[in-house]
Amino acid sequence: MTTIKDTAEEWEVRATETPFVGNKTSVRTDDVVMPGGSVVRRDYQVHPGSVAVLALDDQGRVLVLRQYRHPVRHKLWEIPAGLLDIPGENPLHAAQRELYEEAHVKAEDWRVLTDVYTTPGGCSEAVRIFLARDLSEAEGERFEVEDEEADMELARVPLEELVRGVLAGELHNNCLVVGALALTAVQAGGGVESLRPAEAPWPARPFEA
Repeated sequence: MTTIKDTAEEWEVRATETPFVGNKTSVRTDDVVMPGGSVVRRDYQVHPGSVAVLALDDQGRVLVLRQYRHPVRHKLWEIPAGLLDIPGENPLHAAQRELYEEAHVKAEDWRVLTDVYTTPGGCSEAVRIFLARDLSEAEGERFEVEDEEADMELARVPLEELVRGVLAGELHNNCLVVGALALTAVQAGGGVESLRPAEAPWPARPFEA
């Protein structure tokens, strides 16, 4: 029986160039050798990786925020998320920082919900989605937001309502979609205790524990 599991593999690259370098990401062009021996050109975005947090309160509500996303010309409801700005950064620490900065909330219980490649056909972004529970308001001054984040709305929405919105085609943010459906599957299956620990290995973005 075939084991259904993704495996790391790297095909030969004959040439590579970086025609664009941005503030956080870049575009790379690789000449890749195909199995039949032909060489084809592949363009893709090089991304440092991200973390996202499905924060669940004691009433079964998920903390979500609404933010303008210019590439898709939409305001999207999302879960807190952010870039891995520091190479090798512990993703748990990054997730805790994002939850504090975007929602001024802290959590006592952290677990890995799931790991995904958001757009593997055109971008190297890997995202680790955490489940955070035992929420409380963070102490101290609120983080100063700017740009799109200055217009954010915050809400707490029952998990079931998010799942309904996902299946109705009303909610589109990939981390929210994956996180809400994954948590629903966990609750119907092995329970939260079956999830991986918060500092489980992440081969897509290795880090120091």
